[in-house]
Amino acid sequence: MAPEASGNGVGVIDDVRLRLRQIQRAASDLRRGVPVALGGGEPLALLAAETADADAVAEFAQLGEGPAVMLLAPGRAAAILSETVAAAQAVAVALPALSDRPMFYRAMADATVAQHLLPPDLVAVPPPAGAAAALALAKVGQLLPALLARRLPADRAERLARHAMIEVDPDAVLAYAEYEVSHLQLVSSAVVPLLDAPESRLVGFRSHASALEHFAVMVGRPEDDPAPLVRVHSCCFTGDLLGSMRCDCGEQLRGGIRRMTAAGSGVLLYLSQEGRGIGLINKLRAYQLQDLGLDTLDANRALGWGVDERNFLVGAAMLQALGINRIRLLTNNPEKMEAMAALGIEVVEREAHLFAPNGVNDDYLATKASRFGHMLD
Repeated sequence: MAPEASGNGVGVIDDVRLRLRQIQRAASDLRRGVPVALGGGEPLALLAAETADADAVAEFAQLGEGPAVMLLAPGRAAAILSETVAAAQAVAVALPALSDRPMFYRAMADATVAQHLLPPDLVAVPPPAGAAAALALAKVGQLLPALLARRLPADRAERLARHAMIEVDPDAVLAYAEYEVSHLQLVSSAVVPLLDAPESRLVGFRSHASALEHFAVMVGRPEDDPAPLVRVHSCCFTGDLLGSMRCDCGEQLRGGIRRMTAAGSGVLLYLSQEGRGIGLINKLRAYQLQDLGLDTLDANRALGWGVDERNFLVGAAMLQALGINRIRLLTNNPEKMEAMAALGIEVVEREAHLFAPNGVNDDYLATKASRFGHMLD
């Protein structure tokens, strides 16, 4: 999406950058337990359920009009309502009265919190128009997609100013992932010899649309190869750094670099998309649910997240910035191949990247194959 100029002269901020700034500030406020406003035709006051302490709820109660609702993803709503939910994007659950016991709200948001704390007799009501954008804003802040919401009056400017509240545009929030790709920039590069790849460089990328930083490990000189070996790797603190046996990420990372060294060159794209894009804290929550019997897919859904929240288009944009448009992709995930093609990266060959189960991650790998469609045969 191209920026639209809002005026002329030095210091004028284009419309897109201003909207991005507002989204980033709003996501940060939600993380700190501060209410924010969502504009549009049906403006809302929002408060993240997991950061709502008693003071935050008291402030939230002063902001809106009419009854408050809890906005939830369908998977989480179905669990607390104990019924099938037909909504595709967002569900509103009625809150008869705002409580000064915020653990109620945390229990509604978080499947790992003791569920006996849930308020009784919860019922779904029609969601407000901006419900999907509200959940998307929580995800920008890597918060559980669960927010208290209350209608704001049309003459809300004075009320928002009194509480120093930021207001965001719902359409801009829903387009946030596109902004991250279109505003990605190569920032810096340095020689960083690795144990498994002595001839290597690290290239850093950043986007105006996100606080995230992504990196490319350049083994040898892949830009001179007509179709270098490429691995799109999402960061995994537990697997990559700590050697967790719950996944195969560390083996895929180090194994990919070794294969590139053997091939003479290659690029490993290291994307800051922990836990399939839900963040480390939420990945730990998902692990708690897996220990209770859910697989990795159902655990994410139980927390209100999608099956996979990653944006692989970022990887394709990084390759374009590096001048690489034809690749041999080292992957078992067909979605990565589709993302490369969507931005014009030609995948001339897919190379499998398989590692045997270790006795701990057997079910994890089986779920990858049976439910995520990974090609592990």
